[in-house]
Amino acid sequence: MCCLLVVFWATLGPVFGFSDTWQLVINTTTTIVTFLMVFLIQNTQNRDNAAIQAKLDEIIRTSDSDNKFIGIEHLSDEELEQILLEVEESAAKLHQERRKRSGAPSKHHPPPKARP
Repeated sequence: MCCLLVVFWATLGPVFGFSDTWQLVINTTTTIVTFLMVFLIQNTQNRDNAAIQAKLDEIIRTSDSDNKFIGIEHLSDEELEQILLEVEESAAKLHQERRKRSGAPSKHHPPPKARP
């Protein structure tokens, strides 16, 4: 549909003498369409993210996982960073324990650095 509109607009160019008004019509139209598409895409992404969060929360709720992670998407950036650091430290410790149990050479991994 957009391509047909542009072709139609281009064919009207000679009729209007390729005037400034003729150019303004397409510029204004494309700006409005772009603006509306941004809201449409953003709404779609928000709905998709909400559905994913609901699914993840249900998996956490029904498993033996720590339920403190349910709803963390509503925390502040600082609180999320703190939880991320805790999870990364826990994962590093778990990997070290597994290496020790398997007899694999242990590589020392320093704990994750705080993010700016």
